[in-house]
Amino acid sequence: MSEHRRKPPQQPGGGRAAARRAAQQPAGRRAAPSRGADSASTPGSHEEEPAYGGRAAARRAAQRGGRRGGGGHDGPDRSRGGPPGKKRMIDYPRHDKYSWRRWMPSWKLASGICIAFIGSVMAASTIAYALVEVPNENELSQAQNNVFYWDDDTPMVSTGGEVNRQIVGIGEIPMAMQQAVVSAENKSFYTDSGIDPMGIARAVVNMAKGGNTQGGSTITQQYVKNTYLSQDQTISRKAKEMFISIKVGTQLDKKEILAGYLNTSYYGRGAYGIQAAARTYYGKNAADLSPSQCAFLAALLKGATYYDPAGSTEIDAKATPQANTTRAKIRWNDILTAMAANTDIPAAQRAEYAKAKTGGFPMPDGLKKNAQLGGQVGYLVDLAKAYFINNNDQGIKAEDLSKGGYEIHTTFNKKKVEKLKNAVDKVYKENIDPKKRPETDKYVQFGGASVEPSGKIVAIYGGQDATKHFTNNADTTGAQVGSTFKPFVLAAAMRDGVRDPKGPEEQGKDQRTLVSPDKSRYSGKNKLKIKKYDGSIWTNEEGKEWLQTNDGGDNRGPIDLREAMQFSVNSPFVQLGMDIGIPQVRQSAIDAGLLEGSLSKSNVPSFSIGISDPSAIRMAGAYATFAASGKQRDPYSVKAVEHGGETVYQHKEKTKIAYTEDVADNVTDVLQTVVKKGTGTNAALPGRQVAGKTGTTDGNKSAWFVGYTPQLSTAIDMFRVDDSADVKKFLEMYGTGGQESIHGASFPSEIFHDYMMEALKGQPSVPFPKPEPIGEAVYGGGAQSPTPTPTETPSETPSETPSETPSETPSETAPSPSETCGKFFGCGDGGADQGGANGGDAGADGGVTDPATPPGGENGGGQNGGQPGGQNAGQTGGQDNGGGGGIFGGPGG
Repeated sequence: MSEHRRKPPQQPGGGRAAARRAAQQPAGRRAAPSRGADSASTPGSHEEEPAYGGRAAARRAAQRGGRRGGGGHDGPDRSRGGPPGKKRMIDYPRHDKYSWRRWMPSWKLASGICIAFIGSVMAASTIAYALVEVPNENELSQAQNNVFYWDDDTPMVSTGGEVNRQIVGIGEIPMAMQQAVVSAENKSFYTDSGIDPMGIARAVVNMAKGGNTQGGSTITQQYVKNTYLSQDQTISRKAKEMFISIKVGTQLDKKEILAGYLNTSYYGRGAYGIQAAARTYYGKNAADLSPSQCAFLAALLKGATYYDPAGSTEIDAKATPQANTTRAKIRWNDILTAMAANTDIPAAQRAEYAKAKTGGFPMPDGLKKNAQLGGQVGYLVDLAKAYFINNNDQGIKAEDLSKGGYEIHTTFNKKKVEKLKNAVDKVYKENIDPKKRPETDKYVQFGGASVEPSGKIVAIYGGQDATKHFTNNADTTGAQVGSTFKPFVLAAAMRDGVRDPKGPEEQGKDQRTLVSPDKSRYSGKNKLKIKKYDGSIWTNEEGKEWLQTNDGGDNRGPIDLREAMQFSVNSPFVQLGMDIGIPQVRQSAIDAGLLEGSLSKSNVPSFSIGISDPSAIRMAGAYATFAASGKQRDPYSVKAVEHGGETVYQHKEKTKIAYTEDVADNVTDVLQTVVKKGTGTNAALPGRQVAGKTGTTDGNKSAWFVGYTPQLSTAIDMFRVDDSADVKKFLEMYGTGGQESIHGASFPSEIFHDYMMEALKGQPSVPFPKPEPIGEAVYGGGAQSPTPTPTETPSETPSETPSETPSETPSETAPSPSETCGKFFGCGDGGADQGGANGGDAGADGGVTDPATPPGGENGGGQNGGQPGGQNAGQTGGQDNGGGGGIFGGPGG
């Protein structure tokens, strides 16, 4: 064979095929040289052949090196971006990309993930759709019972809804009712798919934000929620509602769905379903309802608490009968208008309703109570239900509670409830006679509540019978509290102080002085001209001055605040309230435990003498704050609630410091004087320390006594109201019970005494804490601070030690003329008239006399002024009459 036909010798690198094989081999094997290769250059070669074995391999190596930004190195380094691994089924991170591009999913991967997700959702939805069942309202036609327990956990009563649900067919539901509900709730009901996607999305967003779901559900969704789901506002519940609604919408006819909705909806008063609602509100079958009545019942579906004309103030103070009636009429009218627009009712018929918007409104029947809720039990149950609904943190509402199955452990003590009822019944039977005195004794009502300092409500008196009198008189009635409000004024004076009109301001704050109840003096003058704290005359919007009167025209000179409280003199506390500031007085009452909504919004002088109308429960609770030395705890009536074997509510005590111990204990000390030798002596309990206050309002339209021991606080009120009147108003009580007038010192204090004697029987007598002196001497309403009589030459022997505040023993010299002005206040009325020589111990009509205080003498008026006379002052009908010589004189007796 010729030489030129021979194949040329192979290069050490092995050619391109070898290079490809080398590239495919692991890095560790790729760098090994050929066995026959020599380190020196072969003859005829011009330069060293690259180890990669070919131009293509060299090019790839160069590219990799360029990305690394540096020169070559022996073998690829994967940690520095060497050749990637073998491609995987799910190419992520991506095998053929480098740096950040390796972590960017390809469009194939992204599309695959989306398809997989959609497929999973569809599969899950299909499974959920297949598993859910169409609800059957018949399974829920009988509500379970709720069991209420006394405070010792013995059963009180078992009751579910007052009216159980009855299922009726669509043929028994008037067409007008069907049309009214569709017009009011879901106008697209007959055409929609059963769900409202936008409404669901809106609800989910609101729930995620922690807000309300804002409704937006279709009739189908409402039907599903009523019969199948709980009322929990959760995303999972909303998802279940959607799936079941879809299935219901595909399997049931629209008429069946509408009938199911009307048969399961809650109409208030314990009525579930249209048949129960028709009987509860109108005493007839559903088939017999008129279009107007149907429109009203449809209005209730928006929320019976706020649309039932009977009111639900125990649940919300805004749900008064008047406010609810107004809302119901507006809603009723709107539904009828919508029905007419849809030609569901003839235009002529709608016009007929429009002619009598008030008279045409189909006012429902009054409340009806289950017989087993008679006596006080109905009031107790309603109070416990309302407390639980307003205070649970799981969103449990009235309609949930009406379905039953709850075990409610209350704070009510069976024996104390009975004792309070007996005390009221005794006074009523012995004194109130509507047949004998119809003009004065008819419509007399009592209310009461007893609260421990812990806030535990142990007893209430709501009225004679919960099945006949539906307003709970222990709750808000509108009866003003009168002078029982004065302790909050006194507490504010000792805690916040009175303003100094001449004092310099610091950082925009008034200079204030805390008030001593014993050292301070305020004018007790009848028809006292009330001033602002700066000494200027107070006038109303019409420019009229305020002349404050005292009950019975009681006219006194300057007196200390203890005596003013003891005999319930109005003028000192009205002026004191102005000196403190009405906002501070209002805040004092709120801090003690009264609800702000129950207090008058007016900053008028009379605010301080009780023109507000808190409930008996709240008054007892607020006085309990004084009993607890300033520690305030809200009244509560439920200890715990269980449902389905789980505790869904547990009371947690919350304590606030309303007043310091010194302030609260000084208030208590002053209020003890009221019971010992003031207007509240009827409430005294032998062997026990009692603090309390009487209260009467203008026109003699309500009377109160609120008092307490260290263990128990009780409030009793009395008033006259005709419950059957369209517009309820309080009637005068002059001549009621055969008495000239009714005061807190009469029947209310008697009931307090009789009840507390029995309620505390067997319990130890606990004394009140001894208070520390508090505050400084302040003079207001024209009262003047005393000064010693000036002398030109000092006496060799000390005088009787005159001081800026009056001593308990009269000095030998008379005070200087009334040119001296008060510490903060300018000279004013009062103090001009001298008292009688012996002060006087005049009594009126068999009033209460303090046997420990002799007439005249040390406490008399006369030459030296002395302390107020009339310590033996009597009372007309137990009220605040009798005169007294003021510290600087004044009307004697």
